[in-house]
Amino acid sequence: MNRYFICGDIGGTKTWLQALQLGDGALQVRHEQQYDSRIYAGFSDVLRDFLDKAGMNHADCSPAAACLAVAGPVVAQRAKLTNLPWLMDVAAIAAEFSIPSVKLINDFEAAALGIEILPENDLVTLQPGKPQTQGVRVVLGAGTDMGVAWLIWQGGRYLPLPTEAGHMNFAPANKLQADLLEYLWRKFDHVPVGRVLSGSGLTEIFNFLHASLGTSSGLVQTTLGSNDAAQVTDLAINRKHPIAVKALDLFVEIYGAYAGNLALAGLSRGGVYVAGGIAPKIIDKLREGGFMRAFCSKGGFSAMMSEIPVQVVMDQKVGLLGAAREAQRMLDV
Repeated sequence: MNRYFICGDIGGTKTWLQALQLGDGALQVRHEQQYDSRIYAGFSDVLRDFLDKAGMNHADCSPAAACLAVAGPVVAQRAKLTNLPWLMDVAAIAAEFSIPSVKLINDFEAAALGIEILPENDLVTLQPGKPQTQGVRVVLGAGTDMGVAWLIWQGGRYLPLPTEAGHMNFAPANKLQADLLEYLWRKFDHVPVGRVLSGSGLTEIFNFLHASLGTSSGLVQTTLGSNDAAQVTDLAINRKHPIAVKALDLFVEIYGAYAGNLALAGLSRGGVYVAGGIAPKIIDKLREGGFMRAFCSKGGFSAMMSEIPVQVVMDQKVGLLGAAREAQRMLDV
């Protein structure tokens, strides 16, 4: 007997949906599609289109379960997405699409679930460290915003603990970073770490340095828009633009320091996993050393930090993988 289920990774920029078929012990992907989240009024419009294209809108092939990972806090199985005007409600989704079992989880909770089943060739090691069996792990990642989840060993497996640690205050580690914070304070009432470690954060860093260092960069425009992180990355990596290079270096330094703070907060001797949409695109820069120097620079705890494994997750669909795992578990209950 075939059973069908849906998994999704719903973010502020893009939404990934996947329809899977489970039968005779084998799991097959029936349909997969990416959507631009920003052009839809709500999630129902996306799911309706997806079910039509997957051929799962009739009784013989309707999903028995759906696990949807969302970029925002989940409270009582309802979620208001952090960077989208979408309100998602399990009861409403189940009723509208006749899905018997629907579950919302945080997007980095899903990423954490995906870590355990991620192939090793989808991980790039920045620091091998000395991994502790069943030690606490932390998964973080910059993309549209900053996401964080813990993994703790319990009951014979790792259980994810969702957080909103990306909304903690940005803490500068030196004078240049303090100047960056002052610059952002002039623009925003609150400067969480996700304001800096995100795609828009990278462009803010570029604009800050451009304003600080003058207009000798050679660019016609004096500032870049909030969606121009790809341009900053291209200028830094391919064109060796001096201000863009400095911006990416500063971004990586702040990223490493924040990852180190999380590792300290949880004594994450089981490993630190850097996921999200940005890390795979700047993997060569992450491997240059600035990230790990900032990660380990914790005064008297620097030696301990050098023993914590740090890996970059190259598969940007790790959250979809984790949501699929949870949806399958829902069917098995």
